[in-house]
Amino acid sequence: MTIPVLDLEPEIESLWDDINRAIQRVLRDGHFIMGPDVAAFESEVAAFLDVKHAIGLNSGTDALVIGLRALGVGAGDEVITSPFTFIATAEAATNLGAKPVFVDIDPLTFNLDPQLVEQAITPRTKAIIPVHLYGHAANMAQIMEIASRHNLLVLEDVAQAFGGEFNKRKLGTIGHAGAFSFFPSKNLGAYGDGGMLVTNDDRVAEVARLLRVHGARNKYHNEVPGYSSRLDTIQAAILRVKLPHVEGWNMARRAAAHRYHDMLKQVPGIQLPGEHQNVLHVYHQYTIRVLGNRRDQIQKYLSDGLVSSMVYYPVPLHQLPVYENQPQLNPLPHSERAALEVLSLPMWPQIPEATQRQVVEVLANGLTQ
Repeated sequence: MTIPVLDLEPEIESLWDDINRAIQRVLRDGHFIMGPDVAAFESEVAAFLDVKHAIGLNSGTDALVIGLRALGVGAGDEVITSPFTFIATAEAATNLGAKPVFVDIDPLTFNLDPQLVEQAITPRTKAIIPVHLYGHAANMAQIMEIASRHNLLVLEDVAQAFGGEFNKRKLGTIGHAGAFSFFPSKNLGAYGDGGMLVTNDDRVAEVARLLRVHGARNKYHNEVPGYSSRLDTIQAAILRVKLPHVEGWNMARRAAAHRYHDMLKQVPGIQLPGEHQNVLHVYHQYTIRVLGNRRDQIQKYLSDGLVSSMVYYPVPLHQLPVYENQPQLNPLPHSERAALEVLSLPMWPQIPEATQRQVVEVLANGLTQ
């Protein structure tokens, strides 16, 4: 059988009875929209992250859009972010009439290079969206210092890093707000779509809660154009079952990553993922670089050897059709190179060591061909 990139079966099997009880509780209660499990989950996440407000939303994309809008970002503003991420990060700014300004990445961590962020600031710059890619924190100390000095807002994109930390603070709580995704493949994933915005700012939380229900505090008394962006009650109930396990799963991901490190450190032709000392990496993906312009060849070799892998992301955002005609003042060589070299290997908390050894064996054989 082919080794998948992600196997959710062990998680589902271990929680089967608890998940079924949670779903049945919602079905019997009948409160499918904004039911009591949504408020309970919000409180539990707020406690887990040590943040004042957690607002459940329909998706991680909505968390970015509503987060930016609640922070006051709008038409004509510029938002500095990474071109090496999923489209939703930049799309959120674009959909509000703002302009994403792409800044190159640190080639070791794949995250925004703070030294380049400052160079991209203009009088129109309103916000920065650092992306904690693959589960590794961006350099939040430098980013927040720059933001403070230039009076900018910071919305953390934590879609891939639930439970990750920077300097012992949970990601999503360091900036002015944090946007989370509960897409099924995430470290804390629903069994459908889901998202969340977290913040310590009362005003931002109030606006986000307003926007998620069509801009109305009271039904049929709409104050501003908003969205239909409510976290589904069944998904909230499922996520409540999973939340107490997420720290253990993240520890298991780190253990699996370190096993990969040990198995791969002598294998030529690749570069292993970096991990800074002040960062608690949660390894949403275990992403190597395949050097020598061989990434696609090696991915095919893995596939032929019944090992799945994924490329996150094969095209940097500034080269996508939606943005390719936007003037790009800053060179982005590290993002462009990463798009040609990155390869994510199978990773999930319960991945057996024997499976990892099989992955490494096929990979090593391919690299020596």
